[in-house]
Amino acid sequence: MMTTAQTRPIRKDHPKSVRPDHATELQAVLAAWQSATDRLQKTHETLQHEVKRLTDELEIKNRELARKNRLADLGQMASHVAHDVRNSLVPLTLYLSLLRRHLAGSPNSVALMDKIDSGFTALEAIVNDLLQFTSQRDPMWQPFDLGKLVNDVCEGLLPQLEAQGIRTELDIPAGLTLVADPEMMRRAVLNLLLNALDVMRHGGELTITGIAICHGIELEIADSGPGLGDDEPRRLFEPFFTTKDGGTGLGLAIVERMATAHGGEIIAANCAQGGAAFTIRIPNRSMETVA
Repeated sequence: MMTTAQTRPIRKDHPKSVRPDHATELQAVLAAWQSATDRLQKTHETLQHEVKRLTDELEIKNRELARKNRLADLGQMASHVAHDVRNSLVPLTLYLSLLRRHLAGSPNSVALMDKIDSGFTALEAIVNDLLQFTSQRDPMWQPFDLGKLVNDVCEGLLPQLEAQGIRTELDIPAGLTLVADPEMMRRAVLNLLLNALDVMRHGGELTITGIAICHGIELEIADSGPGLGDDEPRRLFEPFFTTKDGGTGLGLAIVERMATAHGGEIIAANCAQGGAAFTIRIPNRSMETVA
């Protein structure tokens, strides 16, 4: 007689198979994991790039800050020196004038006095550059005729222009009014003209153009000199950078500082027909906005 256990069929064990819906879910999880890993990798690379960029910017800013601090210290020292030298120049200039009167009858002595006088003039120009460079005052805004201001500066340089054989062309519309600091602008124009005179010692052409542009006024001073070297436009406005013998390297730096103080800019470039052009752009302002 057979028992119940003996009548049941013997079931063999088979490996458990994964159901199709479970396999799909697993593939989806793995795909999501891979996608998240890729995004994380890209985010990591982006962060690395951003950290490098910020580090480089910080290094540049630190160098600029260190440079500005050095210039500030140098400027403070230069200001004290310039004031002391100017105080000493005043009596010396007076004594030189008195000595010239005593030696008026001696041609050789007068020629010597002219050379001494020229040296004092150059020294005074250096002192003025140092004082202008270290000056941090804000512009004293007022409206003025730009053409008249430029013409006045040119008339003051007329003897030197004629002596060097430089022809001057002034093209500024009558009544072109600029709201700015007239003394700052006068100094900027004078420095640009003196810079042009330095590069045209044997004659040339000086063209001064002023126009009203969309958002302000543009003043261009172009010379027929040798033009700018490849590296010069980038460094021209750096303090103490100069390509001239005996120059202070402050003239163009002063011009840039004055343009910046007015919210403007100065651009240097070579002219297509030769020579170089310096362009000052000053934005429009009204007396109401600067009052």
